[in-house]
Amino acid sequence: VNGTKTLLISAYLEHRVHSKETVAYCCLLCCQETLHVSEGVSSVHPDHFQFPYGTADIMCPVPSACQSPSYITVTSDKLEQRFMEVKNLEAKTDSFRYNFTVCLSTMFDFTNVLQLVQSLEMMRLLGVNRVVVYKTSCSPETQRLLDHYTQQGFLEVVSWTLSRHVNVSRGWLPLHGPGDLHYMGQIPALNDCLYRYMYQTRYLALQDMDELILPQTVSSWSALLPLLEKEHRAKQCYMFQNNVFPITAALPPPGPAAAPPADPWGKVSGINILKHLHHEPVIKETEFSNFKIIVSPRAIFSTSVHGVLSPQNVCAWVDRNVARMYHTRDPRQPELTADQLIYDGRLLNYSAALLPAVTTALRQSRLLPEDDTHQ
Repeated sequence: VNGTKTLLISAYLEHRVHSKETVAYCCLLCCQETLHVSEGVSSVHPDHFQFPYGTADIMCPVPSACQSPSYITVTSDKLEQRFMEVKNLEAKTDSFRYNFTVCLSTMFDFTNVLQLVQSLEMMRLLGVNRVVVYKTSCSPETQRLLDHYTQQGFLEVVSWTLSRHVNVSRGWLPLHGPGDLHYMGQIPALNDCLYRYMYQTRYLALQDMDELILPQTVSSWSALLPLLEKEHRAKQCYMFQNNVFPITAALPPPGPAAAPPADPWGKVSGINILKHLHHEPVIKETEFSNFKIIVSPRAIFSTSVHGVLSPQNVCAWVDRNVARMYHTRDPRQPELTADQLIYDGRLLNYSAALLPAVTTALRQSRLLPEDDTHQ
């Protein structure tokens, strides 16, 4: 926005609130080739992880003579001519294109091919219909995989070019990486995904590429969500406890437990989640932190990395014995010894279907030769 320190990301029509606040911006709305002007106001999200810049919503009242604006721009004067398309013109309450959509953000310098394809195929097995990736940069091998899933219609890749305009950090706190905005613009990406799919999907999961929300009593999200809706009734957001499966530990299963299947993807770069079936104990200090959510997007106005910002008190905690999150990553408690880790073989319940699906995807992406399996 010329004359301000504001960068516009996207534009969506908000059907649920009508606010009149202190004027801060000039909104130019295009309706049937006629330009209309309204006075907008910004509201900065409170969660910005101590960085000097944060995500904000600029609310532009829709003039009575322009109820369905097609394009909009926001400026500090009336001379700005760079418009963006207004989306979400029609509010919907049913007949959604997708049942489950997952928002993955943000992808930069990404090379972890094997864990990505395993995660995407696991999501399919769980009943996910659509995955959205906000991508800044990745390896050529990763790009092949993204192209494969995009051609199938399972994946949407949003080109995330925020780093061209803002000094983004590669860390989640200023001490972990210099910059003006949190973690490659993760929070604006999540909020854009929330609005992008608000009227396209019944449920929306906001998580990372190394995270999987696994039911414990049923096998899919399609079976899980009716159980959660019945138990929590009025709630439209579900929080899942984070369980860290450190990639530094590839331990054998205890006693008579089934062993992980043989690795057929030895030459593919990345983490094999089936080799890491021991998680760190959940401790009191982190029991209710770093969780992720599945929501009805129409109930949410703004979100952060871990949970909803607005409205409050809309989310319910899910019992870990009903469903929980499996986070395969670097250890969070590196001081633990092998015998202090806890075995959890739930992922193996999916391995019979997961192995051939991953192999097929890698072959079709030209990342695995036809005869390079089960060596």
